[in-house]
Amino acid sequence: MATQLRASFSFSSVPFSTRSCTHDVFLSFRGEDTRYGFTGHLHRSLVQRGINTFIDDDDLPRGEEISEALLQAIKESKLSLVVFSENYAASKWCLNELVHILECKKSKNQMVRPIFYKVNPADVRHQRGKFGEALAEHERGLEGDMDKVKSWRAALSEAADLSGWPFSQGHQYEYEFIDKIVEEVSAQLKEPSYLDVAKCPVGIHSRVQEMLEMLDVGGSDVRMVGIWGIGGIGKTTIAKAVYNTIAHKFECHCFLENVRGGSEQHGGLVNLQNIILSEILGGKELIVINVDKGINLLRQS
Repeated sequence: MATQLRASFSFSSVPFSTRSCTHDVFLSFRGEDTRYGFTGHLHRSLVQRGINTFIDDDDLPRGEEISEALLQAIKESKLSLVVFSENYAASKWCLNELVHILECKKSKNQMVRPIFYKVNPADVRHQRGKFGEALAEHERGLEGDMDKVKSWRAALSEAADLSGWPFSQGHQYEYEFIDKIVEEVSAQLKEPSYLDVAKCPVGIHSRVQEMLEMLDVGGSDVRMVGIWGIGGIGKTTIAKAVYNTIAHKFECHCFLENVRGGSEQHGGLVNLQNIILSEILGGKELIVINVDKGINLLRQS
């Protein structure tokens, strides 16, 4: 079957294996500023949206060094939200947390978004106002460890340059601000997470490229391509690699494995329909009680 490739794909940039994430979102914030106000409301809204959000325990002992459990929570999160408030930089705990978050951004490609709650982003970026005062106080107290203070300054500047949300006090309602953040975070988390694929299986690149040409993503027609062969030759591996390559081009996407085996079980087709609906509706559950209802719900979605 000869087809002409209309779209350009970079298969080599798609990772073959990815880390698993325990949390969708990690919240970094100054407790005494926002725990029982803005950050508490944001946490509740994220959870109500079905977003698994880590918030540290108010009873955790505070010190200069953050706990191993908290470091692990940061590593195991897809996205970190950093709530910059008036006294954020006064906390060595918060600053060390921020440095670790940005290290995960570099090493694990973690997403990071800043929230400027009643503070000017420029003050964070250039350490002015309360942020400048806090860093100056740290410098006086850590004369023998100026490298640490430099790392905090660099982290504040880097985080403030990231795309985020400034809260304009007196110009918007706080609940509307939170709703906007939750909407954007939800959309960002919907970006496809890559499926696990065996590292560098022999010949997979050429076979995936052949599949992409047949699918002709970006073309004007709808196509279905079957992968045929005896068991164990890598059909599922190729399908996963193709999915990893093109999923981000679609508003909704779902990967169903072992469809034949699943459909042959009692209520199997209904279960498969429920899985598809849950995936394309962002985790919302619609109870499918029979195949016909499932077909109608899929058409409406």
